[in-house]
Amino acid sequence: MTSGSGAFAGSPPPVFVTGSAGHVGANLVRRLLDDGVRVRVLLRHEDNNEALEGLDVERSFGDIRDLNATRRALEGCQGVYHVAAKVSTIEGNRAHRREVFECNVLGTRHVLQAAREAGAGRVVVTGSFSAVGYDLDNPSSPSDETMQFYPMERTMPYERSKALVEHECWKAAAKGQDVVVATCCAVIGGGDFFPSRLGRTLCDYTNRKIRAYVDGGFEFVAARDIVEGHLLCMHKGRSGEKYIFSSEYKTISEILDLFEEVSGLPRPCRRIPTRLMLGFSEVASFYLSRFHPSFPQRFTPGAIRLLRKRRHADTSKAKRELGYQPTSIRAAVREAYAFHYHRNAITNPLAKRPCVTAAAPVDNFSPSQAYG
Repeated sequence: MTSGSGAFAGSPPPVFVTGSAGHVGANLVRRLLDDGVRVRVLLRHEDNNEALEGLDVERSFGDIRDLNATRRALEGCQGVYHVAAKVSTIEGNRAHRREVFECNVLGTRHVLQAAREAGAGRVVVTGSFSAVGYDLDNPSSPSDETMQFYPMERTMPYERSKALVEHECWKAAAKGQDVVVATCCAVIGGGDFFPSRLGRTLCDYTNRKIRAYVDGGFEFVAARDIVEGHLLCMHKGRSGEKYIFSSEYKTISEILDLFEEVSGLPRPCRRIPTRLMLGFSEVASFYLSRFHPSFPQRFTPGAIRLLRKRRHADTSKAKRELGYQPTSIRAAVREAYAFHYHRNAITNPLAKRPCVTAAAPVDNFSPSQAYG
């Protein structure tokens, strides 16, 4: 384990963060550092860890699938944010499904066990809205934390794994462990180094790689909002509970309107019927998952099924108990666009330039600066 300059004798114990190189984790680490919190992160040597470059954090290397490595990394920490997960919208092959299970379910079990053994205090686990249940007769009616995941229909391995992640959390809570689940919707915003699925879509849109779209809708959360939600869970949440964090419900058409606004480039006019696209994606995903598993798939059957449900989230519990106040997705799209633009992920010379100086740290600018 290597330490940043902030790790000195007599300082408070570090907070432990998994998944710190991902979208939510990278924004969370920056927020903690801005708040003066000492941070230790768990990284894998083989991953893209660009998000942590230049940050004053303690670095520990290992894999949450390895219980002993997780124990060593967590030793001496107080407070745990378990953000790491294998996110996927494909069915994939057998190896892929096993990786999803081991990373998400067994990894969560190991983090919880290591935190319990180390006396690390509260663990905030990142959950997924796709693992929250819904009204079977009216899927678009708002879902809250009381609604159970419905396993009696076709679901993605990722969805099933995140439902099992919650099961691990409730088992630990039943044994007396202090654990809270911060339920996350589709994230958009800056600090998106990998990039995320939505970040890639924004870049592809601006680089004119998207010629058509499938409409539908989902709950979106600004990166800053889901980070705030994690902090609220840590400091105000009730142990053994979960809280849903969303900023706004948007249709895909509305998201494309925002992409057009920030980029200055017209949105695609061709809308493919979801039923037709679902059939095509079934064939394409079956072929790609088996013969070209590393090829990125944008419109997967699982993603299209989610969009067709047009699911809405009820965030009243987080607002009532934690004081959660969501911001706007419009501002989050602006931040995401500026972030990717200044990292040269947007190569279209016709794309509008964000009104943010190139020297400014693109993960810390105010949304009011994004455009004049």
